[in-house]
Amino acid sequence: MTGPTAGRTDTATPRPPAWRAPAATRSNAVPAGAWWLWALGLATAASRTTNPLLLGLLVGVAGYVVAARRTDAPWARSYGMFIRIGLFVIAVRLLFSVFLGSPVPGSHTLFTLPELPLPDWAKGVRIGGRVTAEQLLFALYDGAKLAALLICVGAANSLANPARLLKSLPGALYEAGVAVVVAMTFAPNMVADVLRLRTARRLRGRPTGGVRAVLQIGLPVLEGALERSVAVAASMDARGYGRTARVPAAVRHTTNVLTLGGLLGVCAGTYGLLAAEGAGYGVPLLAAGLAAALAGLRLGGARSVRTRYRPDRWGVRAWLIAGSGAAVAAAMIWAGNADPAALHPGVVPLTAPVLPLWPAAAVLLGLCPAVIAPVPPSPTGFQEQV
Repeated sequence: MTGPTAGRTDTATPRPPAWRAPAATRSNAVPAGAWWLWALGLATAASRTTNPLLLGLLVGVAGYVVAARRTDAPWARSYGMFIRIGLFVIAVRLLFSVFLGSPVPGSHTLFTLPELPLPDWAKGVRIGGRVTAEQLLFALYDGAKLAALLICVGAANSLANPARLLKSLPGALYEAGVAVVVAMTFAPNMVADVLRLRTARRLRGRPTGGVRAVLQIGLPVLEGALERSVAVAASMDARGYGRTARVPAAVRHTTNVLTLGGLLGVCAGTYGLLAAEGAGYGVPLLAAGLAAALAGLRLGGARSVRTRYRPDRWGVRAWLIAGSGAAVAAAMIWAGNADPAALHPGVVPLTAPVLPLWPAAAVLLGLCPAVIAPVPPSPTGFQEQV
């Protein structure tokens, strides 16, 4: 073969198809707020049902997304801890049902515990007594709902960068965000100092346990933390942290009223969404509270004179991720109003729960982040960028 192309081989890496998610970089990383909105949508859906099949499907969806899009950062390892917390919650709920009884009647007695006699003023409360299969199944459903909610929140902790989430705070929460960032920065350093000093004492043949050793280790750790705090305070003061602009008194009062009223509305609306029969007034209250709180935060941000370095960009993928969680929550709320028996299986009489098809299909919408979110690098080549 002759010519200018003789002896050449094409070694260019083929580009992935357009429909496939790209590799994650600092420019296309999913904002932390999108992950939290997705996880809160799944948590809202979990709070609307006690069907163990739907709850297991929600946990499976959250776990699959975490496994597919989790990085090798330190906070990404917290998902297993939330699973253990969820199992602990279920165990505690079952123990309370066994020893303190349950209002659920039942005819299938499993065993009977010695009952502790209580005074007349404690009528309706018992310790010990008969334990039925119905009350244990009711406690299992109730504990599984809370465990699924915690696991969904744990998925957001594993996927969202906490430092980037704090950087996205509005200007009104700027001082609180700075304090949290400083605390999150110094806590790992103090743990590293403790480990370093204990290793040094062990190499010198000195004891690392006991009150005396703790006192001898604690003094250098506190001294190092104080020195770092003074250095960070000086650098922050040199960069203008803590300086505020002059705002009229009327604007300050309006900001306080909007923020406080908005937070109260958010609390009342959230309670309505989580309650069994409060979806009718929960959504309007939540929307009005969010609007008032956002307006108050926008006005409060006028006090903060600052710029934001490399702010997170909400692209199409971020909105799709957040929208998928909201779609799951909306579908579950609508299903709870349309067919409450499917989402809350009965325990009297004992019947096996049935998986409702279209709510289960709506839960599968939560898998969208596993397809559209950028693919993180391999653990060996990952370097987290804040």
